Parts: sequence; C-alpha cells; structure tokens
Amino acid sequence: MKKIIALFAMLALVAGVAMAAPAQKTEKKIATVVFTTDIDCQHCAQKVLNSIPYEKGIKDVKVDVKTKTVTVKFDEAKNNIENLKKAFAGIKVKVTKTETKE
Repeated sequence: MKKIIALFAMLALVAGVAMAAPAQKTEKKIATVVFTTDIDCQHCAQKVLNSIPYEKGIKDVKVDVKTKTVTVKFDEAKNNIENLKKAFAGIKVKVTKTETKE
C-alpha cells in the first residue's frame, strides 16, 4: 500500500512539473530594410555579401548594384538598423537612405 501511494505521489509530482513548465515560444519578428548605398561595382557587392550576412540575426541579404540598394531581412530580437549601419560603416560602405518594409 505504501508503494502505491508513493507511486501516485511521484506521478503527481512529475505531472505538476510538466504542466508548470512554460510551453510558450517567443515569436520571431523578421524585419526587412532597404539601404541605399554607395556601391557601384560587383567588388563592392561582394564585400557586402562577405560581411553583412554574418552579422547577428541576419536571415537574408540581397544586393542590387544597378539601383545601389541592399535589402536585409533580420530578426529584430537579435539586431537593429543602427547596428546594421555600423556594420556597413565597418566595411566602408556608406548608407545614405534607409527604408523599412513590412
């Protein structure tokens, strides 16, 4: 009888701990921003592609040399526009205009 009571007590404890554990996952908010830059050749585009995708939280980077734009998708929980501007400055690419997209 003591074993059965101990078994039920153990099951209740395990079930209580399982129910108390948070099952929520934080939803990632992905932002898209378009930077107008001073890139003018494929070498500059490659410099961007060799650096910016490795910044924290970056999901996608697209470079368009003809329009001199760089489109970046990133996780807002891990990075922000100001840090991305600093990353561009670090590779000596000037950002002149920023446009956020939904």
